[in-house]
Order: sequence, then structure tokens, then C-alpha cells
Amino acid sequence: MSDDPTSGAESVAAAREAVVTYAPRLAELTPGRSGNLSVRVGDRVAVTPTGVAYDGFEPADVPVVSLDGEWTDGEMAPSSEVPMHTGIYREREVGAIVHAHAPAATTLSILGEPLPPIHYMLVAVGGEVPVADYAPFGTAELAANAVGAMAAADADAVILANHGLVVCGDDLEDAVENTVHVESSAGAYLRARSVGEPTTLSATDLADARDRFETYGQQPEE
Repeated sequence: MSDDPTSGAESVAAAREAVVTYAPRLAELTPGRSGNLSVRVGDRVAVTPTGVAYDGFEPADVPVVSLDGEWTDGEMAPSSEVPMHTGIYREREVGAIVHAHAPAATTLSILGEPLPPIHYMLVAVGGEVPVADYAPFGTAELAANAVGAMAAADADAVILANHGLVVCGDDLEDAVENTVHVESSAGAYLRARSVGEPTTLSATDLADARDRFETYGQQPEE
């Protein structure tokens, strides 16, 4: 997220559009209507509405809340997980959050196990994905547990014990893509473990992958 995020009405409108655009991706990652996502714009957060189909709302419906969780705009009520989203935003410099009950990651959450760095794509979220202690959904305690686990592991993703997965990113495109990477890696890890002993990447391997990603993709012309 930018060090000086714009907080004007135009940026909030863009954030609400982004929520509408990316919410349907949750259907690929989580069962029913149990996932949620959000975008931070300055001291405001655009978040998915509660209990609504992922393709069942428009930008004007998208709730906007303050960093303290106060509902300030939007035709629909905000997600029950607002305390978790705002709690993370208050403590971490991230621009977007995805929360999903993705099957493989949720399996690890039930086992109470982290996702080891078994694939280089996990460097996008720091390497190993830690587990946060259980807390009831929709609580400040859940946010505190998630923030603490991510800080301890220097990670941008966390498995919530007996719950699901949270992934942070610079924006929703980044957060959604990284959620896909984590869930895919979790599935591969569980399958590999069912037939043998998975190997993990070393700190040197992960550092090399980070360096290589610095020049990955299309580079701007000088």
C-alpha cells in the first residue's frame, strides 16, 4: 500500500468497484457465502456485504467502514468479519485483504498446522504460512491472533485455527492472486503428504526466489 494513500471520494468509489469486481472470485475459493474481502483507502475500508451472493450487489451497495469499524456508507450491511479486517489494517501496511474458507487451507486449519514453504510461489506471502490461535469469528481477538501470527512469521498470510485463511496484498488483484497461490500450495502439500514426506525449500532457496521475482514479468522501459 502507498505510504500516502488517497482518501478522496473518487478513490473510495474505485475501491467499491474493486470489491464488486473481485468478490465473484471468492466463489472459486470458498463454499457458500462464507468468504469476504476488503480494500483500504486511507482511513476507510470498502468491504463485502454480509450474507449476499458474491455477484449479487453493485458498487452503491458496498459497505464502507472506518478503521474503527463504524459503518459510514453503503446500502448493505458489512461483513461480520469487519473487526478482523479493520484490526489487521490498523496494525499492518497492506491495501487489501481476502478471507476464504478454502478447502485445503481450512484442512490445515483443522489440523492446527502451518503451511511449510514447499513451493517458491509462497515467497509472495513470506514463505511459511503460520497458524493463528482459535478465536470466535467476528471478534477483535481473532484479529489480534492473526496479526500476531503474521508478525511473528514475517508473513502476509495466516491460517486461522479451525476456521480458514487470510491473505493480505497491495491491492485486491494481488491479494486474490496470492490466495490462489496459498490454496494451491496447501492442496499440493496435503496430497504429497498422503503419499510421502514433503520436502521444503531452504531460507537460501526462498531468498533466491525473491531475488528472481524482482525481474519477473514485463519490466518498464527506461
